[in-house]
Amino acid sequence: QVQLVESGGGLVQAGGSLRLSCAASGRTFSKNTMGWFRQAPGKEREFVAAISWTGGSTYYADTLKGRFTVSRDNAKNTLYLQMNSLKPEDTAVYYCAADPLPYTDPLVERLRFYTYWGQGTQVTVSS
Repeated sequence: QVQLVESGGGLVQAGGSLRLSCAASGRTFSKNTMGWFRQAPGKEREFVAAISWTGGSTYYADTLKGRFTVSRDNAKNTLYLQMNSLKPEDTAVYYCAADPLPYTDPLVERLRFYTYWGQGTQVTVSS
């Protein structure tokens, strides 16, 4: 079992930045592929980014490359998502996810790849 708790969301103006965190507990964090997803009102949950066990491999949604950066600190059992140049269309609930399967792209962009999910953190970008 892995428990995930996201934090760092909030209200930010367009062009601003936020860093989300996802604290993990339970099964060894370093042995989980981690991902970020988001869900805007009325829309399906969509892939944002993923990172391998060691952090050596990362994968991003094409539309977010260059603005978002995923990273992890296995010593702190924490996953991060640095979001820059935020746009109103980035408004969503952001979720972190974990799975013990080894990182494999593009499979990591699929919701079904992940077994464990956090409860989400709201990000609102005002224009």
